[in-house]
Order: sequence, then structure tokens, then C-alpha cells
Amino acid sequence: MSEFSMLRKMMVEQQLVRMGIYDKAVLAAMGEVPREEFVPPDMRRHAYEDGPLPIGQGQTISQPFMVAYMAQVLEFTRTDRVLETGAGSGYAAAVVSRIAAKVHSIERLETLAVAARVRLEGLGYLNIHVHVGDGSLGLPGQAPYDAIVVTAGAPWVPEALKQQLAPGGRLVIPVGRHLDLQELVRVRRFGAEDYASERLMGVRFVPLVGADGWQGG
Repeated sequence: MSEFSMLRKMMVEQQLVRMGIYDKAVLAAMGEVPREEFVPPDMRRHAYEDGPLPIGQGQTISQPFMVAYMAQVLEFTRTDRVLETGAGSGYAAAVVSRIAAKVHSIERLETLAVAARVRLEGLGYLNIHVHVGDGSLGLPGQAPYDAIVVTAGAPWVPEALKQQLAPGGRLVIPVGRHLDLQELVRVRRFGAEDYASERLMGVRFVPLVGADGWQGG
């Protein structure tokens, strides 16, 4: 077993399970995806520490626990079509792609989007499609989605994302009126205008910048 494979196994057993991650599909995906391939070369030795890491342009790769937790509360199935807002390095999309059928991921920063696309294709994640665009507006051309995961903090739940959920769909998003502190919220859609939301935990994410997010217009 390689050093990174051993660290990945330890991450699953000593961090994720102990912190309450129980979904077997999520644990298997976290144990499969090589996080060291999604961080800058000088950060590889920190890849399996339980914390976010910088990936450039003011963005971060989320801590392993948060990636696993968001996947767990979204209750993915093998047939789900998923929208991810904030591709970043592509790591979270790679994890989701091991559980769901197809992932569309949006990244507003073209340099990060292109790098994520090349990285994911090179690693063989062929059921992920990376798009450049405003994540706060979603990706209506590919809607509806069974699940939407937003990996940046928004001042509110963007209406476009709610409308792009399929009936029975789930949306998880960090929401807060302060840039550096949010609550993770899960929204379920039951009908055309029938939604229910619940607060899950306090979190800190980089801001969701866009027309229906921070610095929108």
C-alpha cells in the first residue's frame, strides 16, 4: 500500500467514521478518490489532514469531513443527476461521481474550471462535466437535478437553484448574511412551490459570487 493510500484509509477510519460519517457509499468514495491529486504540489503532504487547503485564486478545497458530510446529507442514489456549484479543484465532484450517475459542476473562474476539467479527465472521471459560469444561477439547460450541492457561502438560497430541483430533489447550501460564517441548510422540493428547509450545522465557506449571491448585480 502506498503512503497516500494508507493516509486515505486512515482518514476514513480515524477521521470520518469517528466524526459521524456512516453512509457506506460515501465512505467508499472518500476512500477511493486520491485527494493528493487535487491540491497544489506543495500541499500534497497535507492532503489528508482534516482541514481546507488553498488551491489558488482565493479558493480552497473543502476539508474531507465537510465533503463527506454534504454527500451524506444529500442522500445520493446511483441514478441521481447532480449539480455542483463551485467546482474548485474538482475533488468534491470526483467524490460525488463515485456515488451518483452524472455530475454537472459550475466554476466561475475559468482557469480553475479548465484545470479541474483536465485533471478529472486525466484521472478517468468521465461522468463529470465542468462548465464555466455563474453558479448562483445554476445550469438550467441541464435541469432538473435530483440533488444540488453548493460549495460556497450564499447570503440566501438562490431561487434559480430551487427551481432547478426535480420533485423529491435535495439542495445543500451554506447560507449566512456574513461573508465568513454560514449555516449549512438542506432544502427538499416536494412540488412546484412546495419546499421544506432545515438547518444542519455552522460552517465557513468562501463566498458564492454571482448575480444571486455576493457582489451580484
